[in-house]
Amino acid sequence: MLYQLNVVQPIKYSSTCPMVANTSLDLSKSVLYSGPVDPAQWVGLRKTKGRVLDYLLSNLTMLALLAFEVTVYRHQELYRLRRGETPPPTRTLFDDITRCHLDEGLLNCTKYFINYFFYKFGLETCFLLAVNVIGQRMDVFAVGHALALISIMWRRSRSLISAVWPCYCYFLSGILCVQYILCIGYPPASCADYPWRAPSSSLDSNVVKWLFLPDHLTPPNPIFLLYDFLLLLGASLQRQVFEEELQPHVQQRAGDNTELELDQDPDLIRRLPSNPVPDFMLCRSYLDMLKVIIFCYMFWFVLTIIFITGTTRISVFCMGYLVACFYFLLVGGDLLLKPLSSILLYWDCLIGYNVFVITMKNILSILACGFIKSLVVNHCWLIQLFSLACTIKGYSKRGDHLGWHLLLFPAAAEESVQEPLLPLRTPGSAQHPVASVKVQPCLLTPAAVTMFTCTRTSECAEQLKATLVPVYSRSKNCTGVNEVYEMFRVIL
Repeated sequence: MLYQLNVVQPIKYSSTCPMVANTSLDLSKSVLYSGPVDPAQWVGLRKTKGRVLDYLLSNLTMLALLAFEVTVYRHQELYRLRRGETPPPTRTLFDDITRCHLDEGLLNCTKYFINYFFYKFGLETCFLLAVNVIGQRMDVFAVGHALALISIMWRRSRSLISAVWPCYCYFLSGILCVQYILCIGYPPASCADYPWRAPSSSLDSNVVKWLFLPDHLTPPNPIFLLYDFLLLLGASLQRQVFEEELQPHVQQRAGDNTELELDQDPDLIRRLPSNPVPDFMLCRSYLDMLKVIIFCYMFWFVLTIIFITGTTRISVFCMGYLVACFYFLLVGGDLLLKPLSSILLYWDCLIGYNVFVITMKNILSILACGFIKSLVVNHCWLIQLFSLACTIKGYSKRGDHLGWHLLLFPAAAEESVQEPLLPLRTPGSAQHPVASVKVQPCLLTPAAVTMFTCTRTSECAEQLKATLVPVYSRSKNCTGVNEVYEMFRVIL
C-alpha cells in the first residue's frame, strides 16, 4: 500500500534502455525497449491508478478462503465437543457410507464415490492430469512430463508405482520451481538482454518459446505453472492415498486396493472366496443397468474412440490406431474370454502405444512450432507424414513477408508471386506491366510446374485462380493450401 502513495513516482527511477541494433528481429515490442522500465515491477509492485481493489483481489480471495476453512473446522470441533462425539476416522462427507453400501443402490453408490473416488481412481486421475499438462504445454517441459509418465507406467503394478511415487512428486516440485525461476528471469531494469537476443543470434522466437527460456520479447507463459501445480496437487494427494490404503481401518471402510498377483499365483482367482456382490446381469435396479453398460459395452465404446482418433487426421501415428481398432474388431468379444493375463497384455500394448504417440508428438512439436517455416518450403512431406500442427496459442505462424505467407510457394518464387499482386511499372510499358509467375504446389512433383505469363493484373488474377482451384480441390490436406487459396480469393 505504501507504493501506491503519490510520493512514489516510478518515472523518476525507471530505466530507459537504448535499442540494440538487430537486423533479424523487431525488438520494439520488447519490455526493454517499449518504454521506461520500472524496477519495482520485477518484485511485484505496480501502480494501480486508484483501482486498489483489483490489485488486491487475489490476496483478498485467498484470505477469505483461509478464513472460511478455519471457521468450518472450528465449528465442527465445537459441535463434536458439545455432543461428546469423536472425529470420523476418514475425512469424508458421508460417514455412514462404507464399501458395504456400494452395491445397495444408485444413491449409495453416488455417496460412496463422493467419499472415496480419489481413493479408488486417484492414480488414473493423476495420469489424466499429466496428459493435460502435456497437451496444454507442448514444449520442452512437456517432453519431460511425457518421459516421467513413461517411467511411471512402465512399472505397471500398483505396488511398484507406489514405491517410486515419492520420487515423482520430488520431480514435479523441482520442475515447478525451475519454471518459476525462468518466468521471473533477471531484472529488466538492468537493460541487459539475453544471449539469444544478441545481434549475432539467429534463434527464432518460436524456438525460444518452445524451450521455455526467459525472454523480454516473448516471455514464458505463467499459466503453464497452474497446470503443473494441479498435477503436483494430485500427485501429493495420491502419495497420501498410497500411505493410507495400507491401514486396516481405511481398508475396512473404503475397500481394498490390493492387486491380484496373477504372475506369481495363476490359480489365485479360483481359490478366492465367493463374490459377495449380487449378480447385476438381472438388472434389478438402475445401478445394475449402469453396471451392464460399463462392463458389457465399454469395450466397444473404447474401440469407437480409437477409430475416431485414427480417422481425425491422416498421419503415420493414426495408422497405428486404425490397425489396433481393426484387430480388436476382428477378435471381437472373444478377447474378453481369453485368460486375464492375455487381455491385460493386449491392453498394455494399446496404452503403451498411446503414451508413445503422445511423447513423439511432443518431441516433434519443436518442428511444428519452431521450424514450420523451413519445413513448409523444403520438407512438406514431413508435415504430411506426422501431421505436424502447432496447436498452442502464442506461436508466430506467419512470417514477416509474402514468401512466408504463401506457404505453397518456394522462397525463390516470392518476387514473381508479388508481381501479379503488386503490378510492376516497367519503363517500356507503364500501363501494361508484364508478370511471369512460377507456381509449384507442395503435393505435386518437382517437374509438375505451372508457368504462365500475363500482361494485366486482372489476367494474372484469373490465371492464378485457374491454377489454384484444381490444386485446392485435389490437395485439401496439404498444409497451407486453405490459407493460400483464401488469401488469393480475397486479394484478387
